[in-house]
Formats: sequence, structure tokens, C-alpha cells
Amino acid sequence: MGNKVETSLAPAAIGPYSQAMVVGDLIFTSGQIALDPETGVLVGENVTEQSHRVCKNLEAVLTAAGGSLTSVVKTVCYLADMADFSEFNGVYAQYFTEKPARSCVAVKALPKGALVEVEVIAEKLLAAEE
Repeated sequence: MGNKVETSLAPAAIGPYSQAMVVGDLIFTSGQIALDPETGVLVGENVTEQSHRVCKNLEAVLTAAGGSLTSVVKTVCYLADMADFSEFNGVYAQYFTEKPARSCVAVKALPKGALVEVEVIAEKLLAAEE
């Protein structure tokens, strides 16, 4: 089994799961929605605002796990409405500059009424192991 990742710089899990797991040189994050890490409250009125918070939450989890947004190799993105695809892509491209492999689907609903959720698989950075 892998090692659990927990950081107060990202929202605590809202269910029976970890923020991420590290297995060998890979980091598997749980899906992140736009929760404020300090309050656990959903933030952002639209998909742009929520997407920025989601990416910042992912960055915090990856950093705690010894990775980074640039070490991401795969993302899975969930949108509450595919009409938000273009707006979401505008924010996504600012954070995932290495253009990892990606799936993006619309779903019927997301936890807490969120508009977007993203999970990633990343490589652990060698320097972080020191």
C-alpha cells in the first residue's frame, strides 16, 4: 500500500479517503473541488473562480506529496456542465503548462454543488525525496 498525504494547505477530505496516496514514484490525488482549505466552504460563483481554487488545492496536495503541477502526467476533469468547457480550459491551461494527458467529462452532479472537480496522477520529484 502507498503512503497517505495530508496537508492543511488543502481542504481536508470530506469522506473516507486521503487527499492523495504516493505509490513508488507516483502521486495519485483524490478529486479536488473548490473548497477553501481553512473553512471547508465551497468558494467561487462561476467555473473560472472555482477552477482557480481547484488548481491551487491540487498544487498544495502535490507539493506536500513531493510533486508539482509540472510533474503531472494525467488529469481527469469533471464538469457539472459541458457548456463550461471553454471557460474551464482557459484556467486549466494557466496551471497545467506541460499539457499532461487528460480526460474531461460532464457529470450529473458534484459534491457540495461544485461546478468542477479535478484529480491527477503525477511523478514524484527526486529532489523532494532528499
